[in-house]
Amino acid sequence: MPKKTKSDKPKKKLRILAAGDIHGDSRLSKLLAEKAERENVDLVILTGDITSLIETKNIIKPFKDKHKKVLMIPGNWEDITTVDVLAELYGSNTKNIHGYSVREGDVGIFGAGGAIGFNTTEKDIFETLRRGNKALEGLDKKIMVTHMHAKGTKSEASGFEGSKGIRKAIEKFKPRYLLHSHIHEAEGVEEIIGTTKVINVGKKGKIIEI
Repeated sequence: MPKKTKSDKPKKKLRILAAGDIHGDSRLSKLLAEKAERENVDLVILTGDITSLIETKNIIKPFKDKHKKVLMIPGNWEDITTVDVLAELYGSNTKNIHGYSVREGDVGIFGAGGAIGFNTTEKDIFETLRRGNKALEGLDKKIMVTHMHAKGTKSEASGFEGSKGIRKAIEKFKPRYLLHSHIHEAEGVEEIIGTTKVINVGKKGKIIEI
């Protein structure tokens, strides 16, 4: 019987807690950080609308206190600068991935924040996603992170049309997952577009493995 090598061993899956629409609720951040610790996740992804006009403090700190790496994007309640400041404030384990990408083992993660009609355009949102995806070309396992939903998805039942630019990015870049929030009423809704699983992660958060 052939001897097993290290390469024969199954690779450990990346375990992620993704959530959005915290809206400055520090109590919710604490609960999510506790969930991240309890579920033993490798990474936390925040899909925008992290802050509010009232509170920006103690939103990322609970995750840092639990020694969790955080990737995030802006929503329609905050701009890129606000998220950059949060990332800088909490050090190297926190990063704004709006227009950028990160590799975690064999998984690539890229994102674009904002929402059409608030603080971005269809052209900008697609180009931002294209820029983030460029460094991940050829990678099989990719996660795309946006704040708003794509056109033609179930989140449109809310009456808010989805983004054509995000839909185009799904079809062109073919990520394994699209993680988004924005439409509170559709929290937890999952669907498939081509080979991409689309999840409205909502404020309660969703655990995924890839």
